[in-house]
Amino acid sequence: MSQTSITLRYFAWMREHTGADAETIDLPDGVTSVGDLLPLLRDRSAGHALALSNMRTVRVAVNRAYGDLDTPVSAGDEVAFFPPVTGG
Repeated sequence: MSQTSITLRYFAWMREHTGADAETIDLPDGVTSVGDLLPLLRDRSAGHALALSNMRTVRVAVNRAYGDLDTPVSAGDEVAFFPPVTGG
């Protein structure tokens, strides 16, 4: 991983939509939060757009700590997206 990249991880049905469980991308200038990442990620593919279309149904973690759209991201971070876990 380069000094300007971040790792993205997708879990459960999100992995199915994006077609990947993980990917590494260069962090563009001006992207400083999870919310800033979303338009970039939605443009990657129709599957990404679908997986990230309703952030009320998606949880996010940055460096294994739960976060939200305002959580800061920087080069070297790992950002994970996953649906909420339900118990039974």
